[in-house]
Parts: sequence; C-alpha cells; structure tokens
Amino acid sequence: MVKYARPILWAGTICLSACSLAPDYTVPPTPIAAQFKPAAPWTCAQPSDQLDRNGWWKIYDDAQLNDLEQRLLANNTNLRAALAHYQQAQALVAQARSTLFPQVSVGAFPDRIRQSDNKPLRSPGSDDYTSATLGVGVDYDLDLWGRVRDSVAASRDQAQAEKADLASAQLSLQIQLADQYIRLRGLDQQTQLLNQTIAALTKAFELTQTLHSGGIDSDLAVAQADTQLSAARAQLPENLAQRALAEHAIAVLIGASASEFSLPQQTTAIKLPMIPTGLPSTLLQRRPDIAAAERRAAAANANIGVARAAYFPSITLAAQGGLQSDAYAGLLSAPNVFWTIGPQFVQYAFDGGRRRAQLDAAKAAGDEAGARYRGVVLAAFQQVEDNLSRLTELASALDRQDDAVNAAQRSLDLAMSSYRQGAVGYLDVVQAQTAALGTQSAALHIQTQQLSASVQLIGALGGGWSSQELTDITTAPKRLTVSTDGTTS
Repeated sequence: MVKYARPILWAGTICLSACSLAPDYTVPPTPIAAQFKPAAPWTCAQPSDQLDRNGWWKIYDDAQLNDLEQRLLANNTNLRAALAHYQQAQALVAQARSTLFPQVSVGAFPDRIRQSDNKPLRSPGSDDYTSATLGVGVDYDLDLWGRVRDSVAASRDQAQAEKADLASAQLSLQIQLADQYIRLRGLDQQTQLLNQTIAALTKAFELTQTLHSGGIDSDLAVAQADTQLSAARAQLPENLAQRALAEHAIAVLIGASASEFSLPQQTTAIKLPMIPTGLPSTLLQRRPDIAAAERRAAAANANIGVARAAYFPSITLAAQGGLQSDAYAGLLSAPNVFWTIGPQFVQYAFDGGRRRAQLDAAKAAGDEAGARYRGVVLAAFQQVEDNLSRLTELASALDRQDDAVNAAQRSLDLAMSSYRQGAVGYLDVVQAQTAALGTQSAALHIQTQQLSASVQLIGALGGGWSSQELTDITTAPKRLTVSTDGTTS
C-alpha cells in the first residue's frame, strides 16, 4: 500500500483543486414575450436578419453621416476613456490568473554585520562578520476549495462586463451622433422652407405695394403683408441658432473644436430605413448593456464561492533553498547549501463573524446583480416597444399631415388668385399663408421625429452588436483598439 500512497495523494490533490464552492450559475430569469407588440412595415424582417455590425448607420445611406461616425470612433474622448477602463479590467484578469501558478522569488543578501556588545542572547564569536546568502523561494497555493479559481472566474466575468460596457458606451455615442445629425438635417430643411416662404412673402408684399400704389388696395393690406414677412424673417435666425447648437454637439462627439468645425447645409431628405427587429428573445444577445449586467451577475455568483472557501483551511506548499556562507570566497560550494520544504496550513479559529458577514454580503451582491439584470432587460424591452410605437403613430401622423399640407397649399393658391382678382382682402391671404407654413413645418418636424425614432430603435436593438464578441479573456491582456470600421479588436 505504501507504494501507492504518493499517486493517491497527488490524485486527491488534483481532484480537490478542481472543485468550486460557488453555486451553479444560471442566468437570472426574466419574462420574455413571444413577439414585439406593434405590427408595422418596418417590423416585418425575419428574426435572422441583423443590422450591419461594421456600421449600422450605413442603413441611412448618407455619406456625411458615415464620415462623422468614423471620426467619432477615431477621436471621441469618452470612448477613449472607456477603452482605458476596459484595459484596466484586462490587466486585473492577468493579475488574478497569476495566482494559479507557483510564485517564485530569487534573492541575494550580501551583508556585513557588527553585533552589539549588549545584545540579549548575544551569539559567541566574532563581533564583526560577513553573511552572504543566495536563495530561491517557491510558494504554491493548492486551492483545494476553489478560492483562487473562483476569484479568477469573477475577475474574468467582470472584465467581460467591462468589455460590454465599452461596446455600450460606443453605441450610445454613435446613437447621439446620428440623432444630432438627423436633427441638424431637419433644421436645414426648415431653413430651406423658411427661405422659400420669405421669398414668396416678399413677392406678396411687393404685390400689395403695387396694388396700393394703383389705389386698389389699402394701407392695412400693406401692413399685413409687411407683418407676415417680418414674422417669417424673425424665425430664420432662431432656426439657424438651433442648427449651430446641433453642429457644436456633433463637433464634441467627433473630437473636434466647435470653433473650427462646420457642416455644409444639406436639404436632401433622408429615407426612413426598414429596421430588422428580430424576436424579443434575440434582444438578450444584441444589447451590450444586457450582456454587461449578465456578466456582473456571473461574477457575483463566483464571489460567493470565494466567500465560502474562506471557511476552509488555506494550504500552501512552500520551498526554499540556496547558498549561505560567512565569506564570499567559495560561496558556490556544497557545504554552503541549505533548503527547506513543507506545507503550510492556515485556518481561522475565531474571526468574530467576519467570514459569515462576507458570505452574507456576497449572497446579497448576487441578489442585487440578478435584480439589476432583470431591470436592464425589462427596460430594454420597453425602449424597443416605445420606439416601435412611436414609428407606428408617427407614420399615421405624417399621412394626415401630408393631407393637411396639400389642403393648405390649395387654400393658399385659391386665396392668392382671388386676391389678385380683388375678390377677397389680404387678410384671407395672410391666414392661408400662415396655415401653409405651419402645416409644412409640422410635416418636416414629424419626418425628423420619425428618423430620430428609427435611430433610437436601432440603439434599443443593440446596433448590430452580439454577445458572441465577449470572448474569454486570456492571461496576457491584449490592447483593445477602436477601428475605423466601427468594431473593436
């Protein structure tokens, strides 16, 4: 039996070192609907359809937006800060993994020592002597209860959560940029409408002056035309001021100075894209904030195992060896060799309830992480449903508003025609012009809201991101860089 003792001992050690006291981890349960509630043309995509991971904004087919999004990825300061934070998490994983391996230290201690004449228990011999030591120490935690492995698992899960946080920050900034750009383009269209209206009102004002000069129209008609023209002109600076604010916000997002950055005016309408929503169950894999919350729940679960392992003794294999002599000459010789080897056992006999409190805290942290995960998931479903509903209602509103625009334009044409013929006063023209401008401006506002809702829907769907990007964190942290195609590596 003696000859089998060592193999049995090593086999037992290996088996124990593979155990873990952490509970079996399962993703916190969350109610998931079979399908999203609204049914509209933009929700008819198949569940397998996904947004472009290398640039979801390309769905809007706008070259200027594409360029701005690339500049955001390269220069945004908040994104660089999030990247640095993730790199810290990677380094912490490497630090935790290092405890899985033996810790080896090497030391050299060349000392010249002089003993005190009044030293208690003074050693006999020379008062002045040399002590030359070269030594190597090895320590290895057997980790019989999985404390080290659970610590590594927790740090890896936390690093994956930080990676998802980086993706979430990147998506949030991209959504902000697209939303500000769409708002700016809507303001450009409003500016074009105001300029066209001012041009039309100028002609109407000139017409009233001509009729007044011929004695056909009154001073009141001239005053009304002048008032209408002045009111339209007053709206233009306010609109341009709002555009400037949107332009400044875009400058900050792409890492440019607001004082030097400018975008040319564009009035071409951006087409509302068809956005594949997939099934509600796929949202769990397509939202980086959901993935981050789930990984934190996994990390909290692993920390419970760390807290439980503290109840059991810590066993470390320690070995030391080297050379020691009272003279440098001949230090590297056999008589100067020393060594020691043996296990070290440490077990708390009394800690005043500290370990119990640590375990309770770890369990409570697990409950908190699970609740936060469920909260993030429910909020994500709400955001998708909200924006789907917005798109549904805005589409209906735009149809009605288009009818109003057409009706107002017909009314204006009739009023102008009747005014030229002297059949109506200029007040009828003023009312028709006001209605026409209001309906056209409202239509442009609804179109901008539609595009904004589509951008927010893309953000709620995760922007084409996938939880498959959360690969295992390796021993050596790799530098994560944000590329110009919208991905991280």
